[in-house]
Amino acid sequence: MYFSKAVVKNRIPILILAVLLMIPSVMGMAATRINYDMLDYLPEDMDTVTGQNELLEDFHKGAFSLIIVENMEDQDVAALCDKIQGVDHVDTALWYSTLADVSMPKEFLPEEIYKEFNRDKGTMMAVFFDSATSEDVTLEAIRDIRQVCGKQCFVSGMSALVTDLKDLCEAEEPIYVGLAVLFATIAMLLLLDGWLIPFVFLASIGMMILLNLGTNYFLGEISYITKALSAVLQLAVTMDYSIFLWHSYNEQRRIHEKKEEAMAIAIHETLTSVVGSSVTTVAGFAALCFMSFTLGRDLGIVMAKGVIFGVIGCVTVLPSLILAFDKPLQKTKHKSLIPPVKGLVKGVVGKFPVFLVIFLLLIPPAFYGYDKTNDEVYYDMGQCLPEDMEYVIANSKLSEDFDIASTHMVLVDADLPAQEVRSMIEEMEQVDGVKYVLGLESALGANVPEEFLPDSVSEALKSDRWELLLINSEYKVASDLVGEQIDSLNRILKDYDETGMLIGEGPCMKDMIETTDHDFKVVNAVSIVAIFLIIALVEKSISLPFILIAVIELAIFINLGIPHYLGQSLPFIAPICISTIQLGATVDYAILMTTRYKAERIGGEGKKASVMTALETSIPSIIVSGMGLFAATFGVAVYSDIDIISSMCMLMARGAVVSMLCVIFILPALLLLGDRSICKTTLGMKNSWNIDFDREEMR
Repeated sequence: MYFSKAVVKNRIPILILAVLLMIPSVMGMAATRINYDMLDYLPEDMDTVTGQNELLEDFHKGAFSLIIVENMEDQDVAALCDKIQGVDHVDTALWYSTLADVSMPKEFLPEEIYKEFNRDKGTMMAVFFDSATSEDVTLEAIRDIRQVCGKQCFVSGMSALVTDLKDLCEAEEPIYVGLAVLFATIAMLLLLDGWLIPFVFLASIGMMILLNLGTNYFLGEISYITKALSAVLQLAVTMDYSIFLWHSYNEQRRIHEKKEEAMAIAIHETLTSVVGSSVTTVAGFAALCFMSFTLGRDLGIVMAKGVIFGVIGCVTVLPSLILAFDKPLQKTKHKSLIPPVKGLVKGVVGKFPVFLVIFLLLIPPAFYGYDKTNDEVYYDMGQCLPEDMEYVIANSKLSEDFDIASTHMVLVDADLPAQEVRSMIEEMEQVDGVKYVLGLESALGANVPEEFLPDSVSEALKSDRWELLLINSEYKVASDLVGEQIDSLNRILKDYDETGMLIGEGPCMKDMIETTDHDFKVVNAVSIVAIFLIIALVEKSISLPFILIAVIELAIFINLGIPHYLGQSLPFIAPICISTIQLGATVDYAILMTTRYKAERIGGEGKKASVMTALETSIPSIIVSGMGLFAATFGVAVYSDIDIISSMCMLMARGAVVSMLCVIFILPALLLLGDRSICKTTLGMKNSWNIDFDREEMR
């Protein structure tokens, strides 16, 4: 109680401190770099990552783009190539005019290079940057190239994708927060018992969100997914804690005359329940930190931190605000619009065998859909963007006009004899889906003496340590076909040079597929084990964790199984994150009901009476919590044009509703079925199972 009384006594200094902390928080939030490149989160020891670093260090080349130029004369394309070469951070622009003097007939070049770089609909040039794919200077260079080129040119490549993604995110993110606040406010106005209290909640939670986002500065940078979702998720997940305090305060106000005394007791009671409740949510987010694909760690740390700030705000800032606005809050109270639930409770408990059958019938299709959804995820980040984005249009033209869907790069030992490099190139060009391989050896056709090749081209393709080859493929990034192609190319490369490295978007995506497939299993296992142990400690039971996790896991299977039956493909990161987030965020519903069931059972009530009381008292809180999470995420899901954001928010919104329904209808049935086992395996309940009161009949 000392802490509670101290908060009440120092409520004005607490509010002043909270407001003052908003200044560095906003500054920290503005100074935190946002990373839009998913490939940056691959483990550093992978060949593809090592190769990208070597490319940047040895060749001073990081990002790479193919540019399509339409309806332009050769002389104008040559001039454009020179202009692109002059853009800051463009290292090399390769086209016909850079391979040989523009006055030389194109036919003097090797036939495959002439054909592949020049088509009826236009010509193509390759551009290297001296900075990494998602560096701010690279993105600025992409914008400059687009400005220099005009409407006749189309820029592809990961940096173009990241540029468009960043611009779209920055335009949409303020609207995400606005929608989350709007829909969460509407939900609270309808489901809570006051017209003013939702705005007090939002003020307190908003301060904690800003504090969380501001402290991200110390992480150096966060991903765009984390930035887009963290505010929405923190609002949705920590809203419960505010509701707990408000309900407890109102109960104490009826008992204690002084509002300060009522609040001190409410803080004390809330702190105990909120800390217990938040531990499972923090554990769910913390489980993401076990991903070797470090985007999970990024999201996990920020969201776990957000939940902790939410708890702190709930027992410090929110009580101070409620006491400051107590009079208008009491005057603007109204009856909650949640209808009486006694009839529903009687139906659920009275017909519990029906819900047991439903539980068993749902498991096979839910698990089948869940398993299939995990197999049908996509990894190509281009699919996240709307079809009218510049990057998507450029990639479509590259595929339709030049039959190029992806580009790989090879780093081979510079000391490897030219004849062996030629042999390797010939073998690689025989691999299914390879359009051609461009290197020094292939650039030198039979009709072009070596001295005709400009020094700039030689320097672009060869250093003291490495020779660089470009491989254009007709297979899409992240497809099964390109995966097989990469395996074949790697085998050929290693036959000629054990130290050689195959890099680029395709190989990186392949690594990402293999990494995240492993991560999915690890994160699921860690989150389930961690939450199992927490429930076991909180409930002091061996059997209850199995029952509670079974209910929420069924809800997760249903939620993640629905996309398969709807014919939808999810971005790869969604199932990994959502299974953990849904478990951590909604298992609280089950804990709330189970804790009350335990208390009633230990107090001497029969099993049916205990379950009925637990269900009746828990439903309003579960509905408010579930609909709060739904409201905060559904609007973003419908609005966002970025599929990865839209998909994750839709899964969270739907997951909240599915978990809510499973807890209300299925958990009571499982508690009734397992009552004897629960009593025997739960501390303090050993003798409860043989109580057989006539009060068991339904009220």
